Amino acid sequence: MSLPDSKDCILEPLSLPENPGGTTSLEGSPSVPCIFCEEHFLIDEQDKLLKHMIIEHKTVIADVKLVADFQRYISYWRKRFTEQPITDFCSVIRINSTAPFEEQDNYFLLCDVLPEDRILREELQKQRLKEILEQQQQERNDNSFQGSCMFCNEEFLGNRSVLLNHMAREHTFNIGLPDNIVNCNEFLCTLQKKLDNLQCLYCEKTFRDKNTLKDHMRKKQHRRINPKNREYDRFYVINYLELGKSWEEVQLEDDRELLDHQEDDWSDWEEHPLSAVCLFCEKQAETIEKLCVHMEDAHEFDLLKIKSELGLNFYEQVKLVNFIRRQIHQCRCYGCHEKFKSKADLRTHMEEAKHTSLLPERQTWDQPQYYFPTYENDTLLCTLSDSESDLTAQEQNGNIAIISEDTSKLHALKQSSILNQLLLHESLKN
Repeated sequence: MSLPDSKDCILEPLSLPENPGGTTSLEGSPSVPCIFCEEHFLIDEQDKLLKHMIIEHKTVIADVKLVADFQRYISYWRKRFTEQPITDFCSVIRINSTAPFEEQDNYFLLCDVLPEDRILREELQKQRLKEILEQQQQERNDNSFQGSCMFCNEEFLGNRSVLLNHMAREHTFNIGLPDNIVNCNEFLCTLQKKLDNLQCLYCEKTFRDKNTLKDHMRKKQHRRINPKNREYDRFYVINYLELGKSWEEVQLEDDRELLDHQEDDWSDWEEHPLSAVCLFCEKQAETIEKLCVHMEDAHEFDLLKIKSELGLNFYEQVKLVNFIRRQIHQCRCYGCHEKFKSKADLRTHMEEAKHTSLLPERQTWDQPQYYFPTYENDTLLCTLSDSESDLTAQEQNGNIAIISEDTSKLHALKQSSILNQLLLHESLKN
């Protein structure tokens, strides 16, 4: 019995060529042709094409990373080289120039020193920027977006900014302002795929299960993307603004320009106030007074009244706010301890049942664990303060701590006390 030749064994899936004859149209094509021959390479295999051109055709393209649209760039020069010889465009590099003539060889360099190449690169950059800005504007106006949070699986409908703001506010995961991001769906899918593969978005380590990954990202404060990962550059508009420069380089230039023109006059400085977020909804206000008015009108929750009646100092206010934040985040009513599927359902229940003002016993929320903020960026905590009336209330309640004098050396204290002089002076007068 004869064994089949090992060359006849099929060890991988096969596929028929999609374009018989070796010709490929540019539009909608997943491949790029060689400038000089009919070889085709996938767009994602750009390095293979460049290697092929060097080995087979002795041609080098300089600064490929500065080409905004590689497919159109190759198509342009493929057409031009059929019209004129390559020596009309490319610099000639002779290698082994000191060797015998038959061992010498010429390579051709296609670069932006050639005015036509420079103009082509700039036009491709402008065209790419125009397409990106149009895509960004479309996404900004699109209210049919649908997606779920990567951390709590809550569903969101409407504009993409709703989901991005939710992840920034509720999970301290901030990938940037929505208006600075383009191809948002692809960006979110890329991040979700990494999480599904149990990979940390910041340090990019892989973990054995989802719970371990979540604990790692929370404890290490890795709920952010790796700024050194160039994979994310294409999702930020700033990376398309200037030919061959990343957002870090553009930002560095802006900082240098600022330092060069820095003046000591700060008279035109305008401080942008931080906004505090309501305890029960997403309403924001620049002052605690405005926020308290909103919470009283919309949710029948009077924070200032509760603070006054219970005589809360600053730290007790912090614990109360963090307690309420945590209960709302967990969709649990602190008045009856019932849990709901969403914050909207919880808010409706608490307002209808009048449970917003139904605080539990003090020992429930006055716990050391609530010194720690539920949300790292909770500006409301920064607006809380002790007032003189608070201190008066504390004195009436006997909450002011009295620190005794050091009486360990009582005899020396009596000898040196100023009271001795006062008593002596008083006795002489009498």
